[in-house]
Amino acid sequence: MNKIKVAVLGATGMIGQRFVQLLEDHPYFELSGLYASERSEGKMLREALKIRDHEFTEESLDMRISAMDVKEIARTSRIAFSGLPSDIAGGIESELAAAGTAVFSNAANHRMRNDVPLLIPECNPDHLDMVRSQSTFADGGFIVTNANCSTTGIAPPLKVLDDAFGLQFAVVSTYQAISGAGYPGVPSLDILGNVVPYIKNEEEKMEAELAKILGSIDGDRFAPSPVQVLVNCARVPVVDGHLESLVLRTAKDASVDDVMAAMENFRSAPQELRLPSAPVRPIIVRREADRPQPALDAFAGEPARARGMSVVAGRVRKKDNYIKMFVLSHNTLRGGAGGSVLNAELAVSRRLL
Repeated sequence: MNKIKVAVLGATGMIGQRFVQLLEDHPYFELSGLYASERSEGKMLREALKIRDHEFTEESLDMRISAMDVKEIARTSRIAFSGLPSDIAGGIESELAAAGTAVFSNAANHRMRNDVPLLIPECNPDHLDMVRSQSTFADGGFIVTNANCSTTGIAPPLKVLDDAFGLQFAVVSTYQAISGAGYPGVPSLDILGNVVPYIKNEEEKMEAELAKILGSIDGDRFAPSPVQVLVNCARVPVVDGHLESLVLRTAKDASVDDVMAAMENFRSAPQELRLPSAPVRPIIVRREADRPQPALDAFAGEPARARGMSVVAGRVRKKDNYIKMFVLSHNTLRGGAGGSVLNAELAVSRRLL
């Protein structure tokens, strides 16, 4: 197939640079431009580098960053991967969709729109069809959004257990990495040796987003899931990897072995389609008493292109009628740029691009 031309918006940020990482030598996509604010115009990527755990190609490092120009992006790129901050993303993404560009966004601005999929391909692949109801679709433009990075990590296990045993409610506590706050993140004197038990709007976003992701399509709108989800969020001194505690109650009785088997055996559309960024095992279950851990498990997933794309569950146990576990996901890969790239790969497979 001829590769699809794509642009990265917000190329000086951590999510933008994760996009560049994941688009290197991609079998579907060819990077045609990097865009950021006027302050970065003319810089090479190497001059604005923030990602330290990936060795970029010389070709990527030598790419020059351009100032944001909707007309130029729409002219040169079929897809825009948006790592823009929410304070500017909404309008730019809408303009690009109106200009005929397919936008795959990490920003929160459009997530709860009734015609925009809030997509995690393992959980709700059929929600992607809702782009056809967007007013810009006839001209080739549409918007697809990622979920919040903390939502993304727990959605697959919740989906699996809801389908298998019927979720009644879930209580979630998050231990979120500082990279989730963007670069430079949380000031060092606020986070070192500390836990900050507040992340603005995070709990509300998680509860609303999970209802949409776990819900269904009812005609021309999304019908939210009735599963009650209660969330507490905290920021911890970890660079990458959101660890989350789940306490669940199910309608059908399930043993620990039942729960682990359901998660381990789970496969969905990305695996069936063998999408390039899809991990072979979307949920990896660890049986050690002290796993998952961010330092050991944040980059879980195979093949190499799917490194960091698996969700890792562990410490699965049962007390009375409650299931308890911990879940870990890489917040800027699975919960960020990697999720958007996987969304775009699914759109290619559905012939939307």
